[in-house]
Amino acid sequence: MNRLFGAKSTAPKPTLGGAISNVETRIESLDVKLAKLNAELSAYQQRLGKMRDGPGKTAIKQKALKVLQQRKMYESQRDQLQQQSWNMEQAGMMQDNLRNTMTTVGAMETTTKELRKQYGKINIDKIEKLQDEMADLMDMGNDIQESISRSYDVPEEVDEEELDAELEALGNEVEFEGIGESQGVPGFMMDEAVPPTFIDEPPEPGKVKEAAG
Repeated sequence: MNRLFGAKSTAPKPTLGGAISNVETRIESLDVKLAKLNAELSAYQQRLGKMRDGPGKTAIKQKALKVLQQRKMYESQRDQLQQQSWNMEQAGMMQDNLRNTMTTVGAMETTTKELRKQYGKINIDKIEKLQDEMADLMDMGNDIQESISRSYDVPEEVDEEELDAELEALGNEVEFEGIGESQGVPGFMMDEAVPPTFIDEPPEPGKVKEAAG
């Protein structure tokens, strides 16, 4: 059966990186051959520059033309291989970008699932209720502050005319005490310095001194 259909290949599948490496190896080999041909052409050119026209110069010229043809063939092959390498590198970059994109998409899907789980545990109505309670507490605090900082007015039952009369009486009392102190008699002795009401005439100053002596 293996002779008819062939045995199953167990060789590893080629990778893009391996293919690029092989192509670059071939390009390096062509560069070595091209360098050798360029050296031969340079030598032929030097010899042709020193030779006179004749069969010998013609023979060297034919060899130089064959080397030039080989160089053009190798250069063409190298250009094709370089283009192949560049195309494979672009394919590799596209593959890397696609892999990164798939990784990003997978991470976004996982994050979306986690967010749904987390937001599913949140009760919006409960949050709004807490917000309302906080607003009520703030209003209550403002009312308390306004009540504490309120100024007290004069009671309405107090008569302003009575206050004016009391204020005028206090002013007269202050003036009376000022008069007594200006005469050298303290205010609390003013009443004692006044003669009693049962004496008709005040005593004379000379008799008061004799009685005191």
